[in-house]
Amino acid sequence: MNIKNFFRSIGPGPLIAAAFIGPGTVTVCTLAGANFGFSLIWAMVLSIVATVILQEISGRIGIVTGSDLSSLLRNQTERPIFRLFSMILVLLAIVLGNAAYESGNISGANLGLAFYWEAPTLNLGRLELQLGNFLLGILAFLLLWTGSYKTLERILVVLVILMSLAFMITAALTKPDLSKMLSGFIPSWNEAEIPTLVALIGTTVVPYNLFLYASLVNKQWKNPSDLPSMRRDISVSVILGGVVSMAILIVGAANTSAEITSAIDVSKGLESVFGSFAGYMMGFGLLAAGMTSALTAPLAAGFVVCGILGWDQEIKSKPMRITMGAIVFLGLFFSSLGIKPVQLITLAQLANGILLPLISGWIIWIAAQHSILGKHKNTLTASGIAILIWLITLVLGVKSVGAVFGWF
Repeated sequence: MNIKNFFRSIGPGPLIAAAFIGPGTVTVCTLAGANFGFSLIWAMVLSIVATVILQEISGRIGIVTGSDLSSLLRNQTERPIFRLFSMILVLLAIVLGNAAYESGNISGANLGLAFYWEAPTLNLGRLELQLGNFLLGILAFLLLWTGSYKTLERILVVLVILMSLAFMITAALTKPDLSKMLSGFIPSWNEAEIPTLVALIGTTVVPYNLFLYASLVNKQWKNPSDLPSMRRDISVSVILGGVVSMAILIVGAANTSAEITSAIDVSKGLESVFGSFAGYMMGFGLLAAGMTSALTAPLAAGFVVCGILGWDQEIKSKPMRITMGAIVFLGLFFSSLGIKPVQLITLAQLANGILLPLISGWIIWIAAQHSILGKHKNTLTASGIAILIWLITLVLGVKSVGAVFGWF
């Protein structure tokens, strides 16, 4: 298979992996490894299973109905109050959440860039412009504005492959103890690990990815006969993403730094293991993780906003460009000027905490309806497994909301 045919055979699954492996995931997995060694690898396995199941449902809904989730939500005729509440909540969660995440994505990419080039900070009166963040944000904006969907998809696939190699090579070079690593696949936890456990699952099971995949599968597949291809696409992509997350956790466990607050501290601690090469590999991985998420967050927001409001969802359409540009601009504004949008992130956490169990519950309900999916609806066993997954998302949602109000 040549390179051209290889890219043609790939679906939008790698974009989902690109979306959930961002700077936040890198940091959470790094801290999990640094603080608890390999003991939470099993939580990554659980999050991979949950993500594959939910993303398969969203992809199946997209292919069988020919609609994305936001359009389905807008076109619901029953329960008008629930419909209006859901539309407002989804819009708030996606716009606020993705704008806040975009700020972190751009800032995280700039941290990786700093391993190769320390971008200067420009003084603009009372404000400071962080040039690295600004340039990376502009690059993300130009790729979204001028690139076709296929071009964007190929860029993201290449970045995901390179990012995966960077993290997995770094993990292999740490020469982890295989017996200890394998013991991490056996579920066990103590009270101190629970917040990190929740964070690990929460960085993988992402609400906006459910919307993103349902929107993208229609660009690749049109008929229910393509469902096996879709399942293979999302399963391989999410499992690869999970393996990369595990690699980051393994790297975190190998650190020798006295104090760990981020992936950067780990890379410095690894220099004693195999020199400055560690820093370059981790730096590239972080740069790629930031840029892939900086492209997918605005793309997902564009699909959701345009779907909810009934606007054109073609990537080059004016509504899509305006929405994507607004998300990038907000992320660029907060990150370039060194502003930490604490209130925005808090609101995003609150909205997504409510959104995750609602949306996952809703798509599980749709997947069980013969009137919508016909013979492609969930079986009784599949519905039972999906409900167990929903309970996990409910716990994550309660945890997110509780964190905002200081309950936990």
